[in-house]
Amino acid sequence: MPAKVTIFNNGPIRLEGDFVIHDAEGNSYGLAGRTAISLCRCGMAENKPFCDGSHNRNGFSSLCKARNLDPPKPKV
Repeated sequence: MPAKVTIFNNGPIRLEGDFVIHDAEGNSYGLAGRTAISLCRCGMAENKPFCDGSHNRNGFSSLCKARNLDPPKPKV
């Protein structure tokens, strides 16, 4: 199943399906066979980049409505 990404209002980014998560150096996180995971958006999680519910305890607020992006600008 291709990856599905859901941005939850006032909460995390949820990944479901077939995906791999890499750190800035290109190393893969060991996800122990998980096919669904939530990533922190609030920046307050103790186990970054994974969500631990800190957004609820700290009043994180962010509403993200779906929209169409402009086409990418040509590279010069």
